[in-house]
Order: sequence, then structure tokens, then C-alpha cells
Amino acid sequence: MGGMKPDNQTLQFAGRVISVTTDEVVLPNGHRALLEVVHHPGGAAAVALDEHGRVCLLRQYRYVADGWLWELPAGKLEPGEPALLAAQRELIEEAGVSAREWASLGICLSSPGVFTETLHLFLATGIEPAAAAHESAEVIEVHWVPLDAACAWALDGTITDSKTALGLLRARHITARSALPGPLNTLAKIP
Repeated sequence: MGGMKPDNQTLQFAGRVISVTTDEVVLPNGHRALLEVVHHPGGAAAVALDEHGRVCLLRQYRYVADGWLWELPAGKLEPGEPALLAAQRELIEEAGVSAREWASLGICLSSPGVFTETLHLFLATGIEPAAAAHESAEVIEVHWVPLDAACAWALDGTITDSKTALGLLRARHITARSALPGPLNTLAKIP
């Protein structure tokens, strides 16, 4: 995300993944504010849809959430890494599949009041097997769920992860549109 630069920025913490600053800014209404900002490199997630209309969901243990969550295959952007490459890498590493076709589903801001993380969402189709490579800190179960059932979980609160809920609903919307005749039947494919 770009935009306004702080008048003054003080580093409070620098960690392995995030940093925290206190930023003194002048808001568009002229008000001066002191904001705590968590800086994150961003991430990418894949809505992998197979030929049977099933989507890949990970049931993943998350310490911070105090339990198990349903999530899309996703991960942090490495320095200088394009979002699409990150999504492709994470799909292989976490789900053990790759995809021939990719389409952008836009971005998601995880918590824009304090967090700079921008998540890039992609629809992945043309699914093929690949060798998974889970990291030791990842506790993951891979499941293939009908897209309509997964979207129902996003709406009824079974899925609480925002990138996953939004990615699923956008994917269902785009795939429903692509089944229509005429100019709405093309996805914005990424080579």
C-alpha cells in the first residue's frame, strides 16, 4: 500500500517477519495523529479449484487463534517476490498440487487500522499433483471441499479467516460469471 508518508517514524520493534513503528502523521482532515503501525511484507493465497468443483482448504493449527482454522493455501511474500509466484509456491508446498491457469481475485487488507499486510488472492485451475513440502512449524491437513459448501462455511462462520472467506466468495462469483455466454465468460488470466 502506498500513500501518505509519516512526518516522523520511530522504530519500536524489528522482528523476523514484522516491524512495529510509531508514526506521526497528518490525516486528510488536517488532524495530527500518533499511530502504531505493524509492517508486514504481504502475502498471497490460492483458491485452487479442481475439475470436480472442489476447492482446496487447509485445516491448519494456529497458535495465535488458539486452535484449528480452515484456510486457503497461502504464505508470506519473500523480498522482491511477485505475489503470483508466492501463491504458486505456497500451493505446491502446502497442498501438494500445482495449477496451469491463474486469475487474479484482487487484494484483501487483513486489518488496515494497524497492519500494512496486503494479501493477493488468486484463482488456480487446471490442478495437477506436485510434491508438498510443509515447513516444520506448519501443522496442516489438506481437504478438497465442494466450492458451494466452502462458501456456505464462509457465510455461516465456520470459516473465520478473512482472506479465505473473501477468496472463496470472489471465486464463486467469478466462476458463476464465467459460465454465462457472451463477454462475461472470460477470466482475467495471468500468463
